[in-house]
Amino acid sequence: MTQATIGTREEWLAARLALLDAEKALTRRSDELARQRQALPWVRVDKAYRFDTARGEATLAELFQGRSQLLVYHFMFGPDYQAGCPSCSAIADGFNGIVTHLTNHDVTLCAVSRAPLAKLQAYQRRMGWTFPWASSHGGDFNYDFNVSITPAQQQAGEVEYNYRRGGHPIAAARYPEPVHQFAATCGTDAPTYVRDRPGMSTFVHRDGVVYHTYSTYARGLDGLWNMYQWLDRAPLGRNEQDIWWRRHDEYGEG
Repeated sequence: MTQATIGTREEWLAARLALLDAEKALTRRSDELARQRQALPWVRVDKAYRFDTARGEATLAELFQGRSQLLVYHFMFGPDYQAGCPSCSAIADGFNGIVTHLTNHDVTLCAVSRAPLAKLQAYQRRMGWTFPWASSHGGDFNYDFNVSITPAQQQAGEVEYNYRRGGHPIAAARYPEPVHQFAATCGTDAPTYVRDRPGMSTFVHRDGVVYHTYSTYARGLDGLWNMYQWLDRAPLGRNEQDIWWRRHDEYGEG
């Protein structure tokens, strides 16, 4: 737990002004990183991906819903899950409120998962979400964007995630305890649970062609956790010893 320093108002103001300089520097650096993201080369997407959506079967171009930009959140919900990943669920809790703003700025936000559409829709109703959510069940989309792996890849350790290729623990006993905990809350086991990973990918539709422009994974998703942006400004910060968050309907009365 963060240890507090007790001081006078004058001492607080001096420290706050010093922090303000650091915050402004971080903001400028964040603006520069945004410019670097936007300067990445566009990669043409030629594969004919198909998705199941509430509007029927759709291509990747049709997920844009007539807009020029598409933000895809790779939501961890594999075909064998009985519920969505609690961490992805915490992130997705922030989607409903921003979808309207994005759609009125020529941007579509859509979650994509490998579970069948009926399973996604049942969970979406449970969570009270209304943002677009597409199923890539049976297709290559998740694999091509490095957020899903096959059992064979898992067995061989041929796993690429967050732009690194490396080993992947095979024996269930080798997974950290939080992985087992999360897997259990999703109604599956650890090896099955980790065959899907979280991420975000962005696309642009220009002159009838879809281009992939950006993807991020792991800690690159930190900025999408609305609750963490608030906790980072709370007196005790994130103040976490272990996994504490749950799906929003699993907390007791607060």
